[in-house]
Formats: sequence, C-alpha cells, structure tokens
Amino acid sequence: MLEEGERLEPLGNGIRVIVSDEHGFGTDTVLLANFSMPKSSDKACELGTGCGTIPLIWSREGKPHSVTAVDIQEKACSMLKRSAELNGLDKKITVLHSDILELSGKVEYSSYDLVVCNPPYKAAGTGIVNPVQSQMIARHECTCTVEDIIRVASRLLRFSGRLCMCQRPERLSDLICTMRRYNIEPKRLRFVQQRASKQPKLFLIEGRRSGKPNGLIVEPVLMIEDSNGGLSEEMIQIYGAYKEEYL
Repeated sequence: MLEEGERLEPLGNGIRVIVSDEHGFGTDTVLLANFSMPKSSDKACELGTGCGTIPLIWSREGKPHSVTAVDIQEKACSMLKRSAELNGLDKKITVLHSDILELSGKVEYSSYDLVVCNPPYKAAGTGIVNPVQSQMIARHECTCTVEDIIRVASRLLRFSGRLCMCQRPERLSDLICTMRRYNIEPKRLRFVQQRASKQPKLFLIEGRRSGKPNGLIVEPVLMIEDSNGGLSEEMIQIYGAYKEEYL
C-alpha cells in the first residue's frame, strides 16, 4: 500500500491519508475543507487535489454523495487512489489524472454542485521558485492560473452551484474580478489571522454560478490562535476528530 517515502496520517474517525514530503497538506487545506463542506447529496469536484485530503475530510463527515478529484501529477493521483481504497471510499472518490484544461470528454460539465480548489498562491513570475517540481506546481501558477481555475469551475458547475477557494489577501481583487467575468458571483468571504495582532494571512471565498449580483457576506475573522497562543476554540472545532490524534 505504501511506497518509499510515504506515510499514513490519520484524519480522525478512522480515515487515513497517504502523504509524503512532496505531497502533504497544511492548515489552509483543513480550513478550506471545513468552509466548503458539501451536503450529503452533493456531487463535488476538487481541482488540484494533491494527495486528496479535502475529499477524505469530507468523507470523514459522511459527505458528499460523490467526488471527482483531479490532479495533473500522476504520483499524487496514485496516492489518493490508494488512500481511497484503504478507507473503503473508492466507489465515492473518483481520481482523475488530468490537466484541468483538458477535462472535455472526461467529466460532465454543468453537473457539479460544488467545485473546490486550493490554488497556487504565487502568480507566474513572482516569488522564489521551488526547485522541487511537485512543490513548484502547488505554489506557483506554472501549469494553470487563477483565471484558468475559475473558467473551468464555471463550466463544471450547475446553475447556483458553489465554487470555494482560498488564497492570499493580496490576490483578493484578482479572484473577485475573475469570478464575475465567468458568471460566478462572490457570496461569502472570510479572512484568517494567526492571532489578533497580525494581519490576515489567508481568505476563504465562496461564489455561486449565475448568482444574483451583490449580497456578499463578510463573515467574522477566523483566528488560528487564542489570546494565550494556543489553538482557538473554533480551530479546535474545525479540526474535529483530527485533533484527537494530535492535540
């Protein structure tokens, strides 16, 4: 089941994910999984799934009905396929090794209730490029851009379907403008701060395909730490069963 350099990480409720130094997950992944939590009846899709932590966290909660998990990296897809089999979720989670720009004929457009993506945070040509290819793809817009992701999501979503993403605050205007360009109306926005004395380091956003203009709800800031430097009560709740393994 495990290949060289891989290990199992428990997510709670008996769910485990195969990770490695090249393909893992961080707090932003857990936050996005929680923010985007689908309904039990939803048909969902994750673009750039990596090792598949988000579909596995959803499945830990018994949701959604089905997930199509797409990634351009063959190794990441192999890891998620084996994680799905390990957890008895291979009927629910369909792993698709594909460039998101080449999905025509591989998926059914206009059929998904939810599309989620934790995209590369750095625009092409900015920042220090990581020499490790898997991490370069995860952090830089070298294989797809924010516009690519939103354009593809618009094609995948049914009427009123949701797109959920996370990104750095300096990219907020990029996401909002691009969502509207592709008929996705921003409806929920939440900033994430490490602690009260720090500026937001992340935001979570939800848009609705063909949603009515305006009506954006800005939710209270999510604090990672409490006043004593420990995890905030909300973060403990978000980690849920996962915290039982590590907290």
